[in-house]
Amino acid sequence: MEGEGVVGAPGFRFYPTEEELITFYLKHKIQGTTRLLQHIDRVIPRLHVYDFYPWDLPQYAGERCQGDLEQWFFFIPRQEKEARGGRPSRLTSSGYWKATGSPSIVYSCNNRAIGIKRTMVFYNGRAPSGTKTKWKMNEYKAFQEVPSSNSNPRPEMQLMEELSLCRVYVKSNCLRAFDRRPSGVALNEHVPVLPPF
Repeated sequence: MEGEGVVGAPGFRFYPTEEELITFYLKHKIQGTTRLLQHIDRVIPRLHVYDFYPWDLPQYAGERCQGDLEQWFFFIPRQEKEARGGRPSRLTSSGYWKATGSPSIVYSCNNRAIGIKRTMVFYNGRAPSGTKTKWKMNEYKAFQEVPSSNSNPRPEMQLMEELSLCRVYVKSNCLRAFDRRPSGVALNEHVPVLPPF
């Protein structure tokens, strides 16, 4: 990768779009693209983030995010209970991640649905009386196209469940350009009803 020696220098940041996170990093990691895995693992490590307090996560960040004061990225393996159809546990020993709203669809620059995003906020204490913090997380899952049947010529979209990618960050009053929110999106593919995750 270019610029190996500039990590942490002013102006040099790992600042991927949602499209890049899903279509490049997450999909290649799930598919096990051998020639890219070594580089991807150095940039975004695999970590059970729900085992940690959010303020401890920056120390486990990949080398491209070491020293970043704003955001950190991790691959999250699917929990056993989630693989058996249960809900994932988002509890730490004295806090929890709470989802805000419903999952939203993430679109590519050409307005194709490429994945879903769930936004969460970290609370100290136990639900329902926890105290909201400034720590937030966007959790992404990718869609894959499933070949269509003869009765339905449009490809179906299915969630790739085995791994998700999260962006952990501290809420600030600054405007951010994390999301791609296309105006007047016209969906040309069948997008599934989003299950809770």
